[in-house]
Order: sequence, then C-alpha cells, then structure tokens
Amino acid sequence: MRTNWRDQKEDVLRRYQEVGYVVLPGFLSVDEMDNLRINMARFIAEIVPSMPGKHVFYEDKSKPETLKQMQDLFRYDPYFEQMTFHSEFEALAEFLMQDKVVAQNLQYFNKPPGVGQPTPPHQDGYYFMLNPCDALTMWLALETVDEETGCVRYLPGSHLRGVRPHQRTTTLGFSQGISDYGESDQAVEVPIPAHPGDLLVHHAMTIHRANGNRSTTRTRQAMGFVYYGVNAREDKAAKAAYQEKLTREMTESGKI
Repeated sequence: MRTNWRDQKEDVLRRYQEVGYVVLPGFLSVDEMDNLRINMARFIAEIVPSMPGKHVFYEDKSKPETLKQMQDLFRYDPYFEQMTFHSEFEALAEFLMQDKVVAQNLQYFNKPPGVGQPTPPHQDGYYFMLNPCDALTMWLALETVDEETGCVRYLPGSHLRGVRPHQRTTTLGFSQGISDYGESDQAVEVPIPAHPGDLLVHHAMTIHRANGNRSTTRTRQAMGFVYYGVNAREDKAAKAAYQEKLTREMTESGKI
C-alpha cells in the first residue's frame, strides 16, 4: 500500500527544510505503479513518434532503445495531465513549499544500459532562472535504482548556501554543471537507492548528481515533476534564448 505522507507531514516538512530533500518510500502503491508502467509504454509507442524533437532526447537518435529523456508529458496525454495537476503530487508540493504552486514540467528520464551517462552535479534553480527561486523537483523511481544504475546523490544542506558557479557540459539533458565541485563535496554526498514507487523531493537549490549506468542489462527509468511557487517569476527572454541555442546544438549533434 501507499505510504501516506500526511501521517508524518511535520517530520517530512522539517527534513525538507533542513537538508533540502526528503525521501518518501512507497509513495505510489504496487497497483498504481503497474498502471503507470502500462501508460508509459503506451505513451512511448503511440505518442512519442509525433512529439517535437525538442521534447524527446536520445543518446543515439538512430536507436529508439536509447531514449534518454522526454519533456512536458502532461501536454500530450490526459493520464499524465491528471497525474500532474490537482493530484497528490501537487498537494505534496504545496505543503512543502507552504504556498500555492504552478506545475511546470513532467519529465521522463532514463539511463540506457551501457550508454547512460553520468548526470553532472547541478542545481535545478540554475536552469529555472527564477526570482525568487521558489521551486522544487520530484523524482519518482519507475524501477529499482541503485549504485550500479546511477542513483541520485544529494549534498545535504546545499539549498541554504546559494548558487554555485555552473559551466556548459556535454551531457544530454543536463547542459550545465557545477564547475567547482570537488572531493570535499563528494565526501559528504548521500546516495539514495530507490525502489519502484519511491519518491524523492528536493528544493530547486539542492545540489545533486548521479553516476552513469554501469549495468549492461538494466535500464534506469524515472519521472520528474517540477513545480514553481505561485510568486516565482521566470526570466522568460533569457530562458527562451538559452533553450533555442540548446535545441540547435542538440539537433546538430543528432540527439533530437
């Protein structure tokens, strides 16, 4: 059965505020996960072929099995729209942010076996370009994720220490990474293995990363929900210019 976060909500809020992330095992039940997998398979088979390239990334576009990332799923399918809006995910986001929220994205992530690359250390808020940076990301495991396949690794308390310098990376889907991330940071990382249905939630300023998928047989599939606080303001011109440049680069490199 689903773990009800409402039964422990004060502890959940305190941990989120203190360390910048919280882990909720079994946020979705076994039956809910079975239904989600069915709908995800349907989405990939029926809808992905007609989606614009800027919302579908591959490690190698000529190989469909290397599907890496999908963006804005709720814009293309009622099932994922209901999952994003007026849902238990949205309710949790509003509780953790202590404010009304606006859903921004529902993403699919995968690290295909053998080719899934490391996710560079980064802060989501650097990409979001918000003022104030009131936002969070939820990461839902679709299958078992561990050290071999590249579980999420958090830097506790980093959401309280401001924005770190970022620089351009060559990692598909994660174009910016922290430039001064070193051994002292890695020494205090916390790896978070996850099972299907487990939910990780982190503040937009919380530093996190993941290793590549070292497995030769196992995928590493997950979903990401992004919610902004209702009062957060996005620098739309700067973000649009950056996205245009990024889309052009990925098209030229054959990733989309």
